[in-house]
Amino acid sequence: MEKIWLKNYPEGVPAEINPDAYSSLVELLEQSCDKYKDQPALRNLGCQLTYRQVTQLSRAFAAYLQQTLKLKKGDRIALMMPNILQYPIALFGALQAGLVIVNVNPLYTTPELVHQINDAKTDTIVVLANFTAVVQRALSQTQLKNIIVTEIADLCSWPKSMLINFVVKYIKHLVPLRAIPRALSFKKILAEGSKLSFTPVVVNGSDIAFLQYTGGTTGIVKGAMLTHRNMVANVEQVLAWIRPVLTEGKEVVITAIPMYHIFSLTSSCLTFLRFGGLNVLITNPRDIPGMVAELAKVPFTVIPAVNTLFNALANNLNFSKLDFSTLKIALGGGAAVQHAVADQWKKITGKSLLEGYGLTEASPVVCAAPLNLPAYNGSIGLPFPSTDISIRNEEGEELALGEVGELCVKGPQVMLGYWNNPEETKNVLSADGWLRTGDIVRMDEDGFIYIIDRKKDMILVSGFNVYPNEVEDVIASHPGVFEVAVIGVADAATGEAVKAFVVKKDPNLTSEELKAFCRERLTGYKRPKYIEFRSSLPKTNVGKILRRALRE
Repeated sequence: MEKIWLKNYPEGVPAEINPDAYSSLVELLEQSCDKYKDQPALRNLGCQLTYRQVTQLSRAFAAYLQQTLKLKKGDRIALMMPNILQYPIALFGALQAGLVIVNVNPLYTTPELVHQINDAKTDTIVVLANFTAVVQRALSQTQLKNIIVTEIADLCSWPKSMLINFVVKYIKHLVPLRAIPRALSFKKILAEGSKLSFTPVVVNGSDIAFLQYTGGTTGIVKGAMLTHRNMVANVEQVLAWIRPVLTEGKEVVITAIPMYHIFSLTSSCLTFLRFGGLNVLITNPRDIPGMVAELAKVPFTVIPAVNTLFNALANNLNFSKLDFSTLKIALGGGAAVQHAVADQWKKITGKSLLEGYGLTEASPVVCAAPLNLPAYNGSIGLPFPSTDISIRNEEGEELALGEVGELCVKGPQVMLGYWNNPEETKNVLSADGWLRTGDIVRMDEDGFIYIIDRKKDMILVSGFNVYPNEVEDVIASHPGVFEVAVIGVADAATGEAVKAFVVKKDPNLTSEELKAFCRERLTGYKRPKYIEFRSSLPKTNVGKILRRALRE
């Protein structure tokens, strides 16, 4: 497809980026930490680390992994933490040691964790103490042998760290009192690692940096292999897009979306570490009053988030009283931005809320609204530099401009493939590098792309993908259930919510009982918010349940 979108690029945004600007994420981060060494890099819970401290701490962690745990290049390490200072330290340290990062949602249930750990074939995990109960239950079903546990304020200075950790554990009771017997202390590892010598590992662009688990475009959970070159490319693409309105080494980004989510990892964490910015890490973005209080303390300039978070902030009275004079960019991703939210956001802040689009398989960003767009226009913006777009029909033929078809993407940010899953890789990635996104779109004459529908039945809850098959499998395992079908329904709070239609086997089965059953087996955002009992479900003539009929 002709790159008609280039004519609408803002001044200063290049048509191409250099995906080989750095040999790896390690080189990128090392150069940034050296360049900005005395500037603040990370802030969380009122505690702050400079770029110099990031180097020292991550190097100590890398040395311990290498010298004491004997982990070698290519080994996988799972990170199971929310947005706390320890996450980027562990991330950077593991990358320096040549390891592959396996990001894990800390809210996973035991079966979800077991599947991911076993599929990635990892024996090492770093986990926040609050979530060790799930890890403990998973031990007998996995090959985990190195369990590194950190408490929430471990990287704050004393006595603040002691006070915060005490409150979290003994006052709020958020940490299981029963510890994993053979667990290693993250804090002690840093102390011991600082005394060890680290042998640099040669890491290049073709090496895998992340196994980022996703349902992809088919709903089967699998690990997207994102190389160092993929990630460097997408950081450079994001930076090329936003650089014209930013000042190097001076920006403050609010990192509220969990960094185990690829949108936050690339667009907030890595991009602004590359640009010398300060990442303000929000550990619990569901605590809107707490987040607003944190925003009041810093002159923030950039805030990427999902629509539901923008909506919650816009409806908070104290948020409207903040000073927005420094705000330059508000970018929605992970889920569609709603017009009403964009309008309310601009009314309160005076700044446009714009939208971007991506998917895990593209590291993740594919396109975004230009920053000179005066107001939200309902599109997901223009394709990024060095990104090719093709809109195709079911036969794989490219369609004419304005026609509706599947969005296909090609560029240096597109994944290597799915981990140990050549069949699923073949289903979405062509031999010549075109990624089928599964999203149905159209492009207008100015190059702006508009999402029409999702090709599959995926449900999007607060920016997280929920796949009906997974939820249906859990519900169907209840002895009182005969048949089940799951769809997404509109929800004011989360964009979409999960609704289950159930045919009973046990006439005494209640929705409360079924919801309790799901709470034990599914992460919060995957659980059905609504359950409707039916005497039968609509089916095709061969017996396939028609979700479409239920939606209608």
